[in-house]
Order: sequence, then structure tokens, then C-alpha cells
Amino acid sequence: MAWRIEVTDTAKKQLAKFDRQVQLEIMRYLREKIATEEDPRRHGAPLRRELLGRWKYRAGAYRIICEIQDEKVLVLVLMAGHRSKVCGRH
Repeated sequence: MAWRIEVTDTAKKQLAKFDRQVQLEIMRYLREKIATEEDPRRHGAPLRRELLGRWKYRAGAYRIICEIQDEKVLVLVLMAGHRSKVCGRH
């Protein structure tokens, strides 16, 4: 089963700040690792506290925060940024 990947406007703005190579690395990770999985939870880790229910993935030095919507077979990208700046240790 292939999962759809959608990116929120907020995440698009964050991604646009990165150089082109980083943008490609993040999108390649999502397409090749996450979208092709039977269960996107095989990679990454669940978040806690105020981001409970969200999932985090790490692509190189960058972190991607997503919401997994099983009923729509959708991984919604909510945030993206350098791992030192996006949701530290949740």
C-alpha cells in the first residue's frame, strides 16, 4: 500500500527556507521511505506532550513532524526544520 504525502502551507514555507539540496533530501526521504511502507510508523518515533499523536522522522540533520491519518492513507507534513530547532526532546 502506498501512502500519500501532503505538505501543509506552514511546512511548505519552512521547506522553502532550506537550500534546494536539503529540500530534495527531505522529500526523497518521505517518498522513498515513508510513502512506500505498509505502516509509516515503522520509521521515526511518536511525539509526546503538546505534540501527542504526531510522529517525527529524521532525514539527515533535519526533522519532519507529521500527522498520520490512517483512514485517508495519508501522511500530512506539519513542520520541518533542523533537528536542533524542531521539537527538541519530546
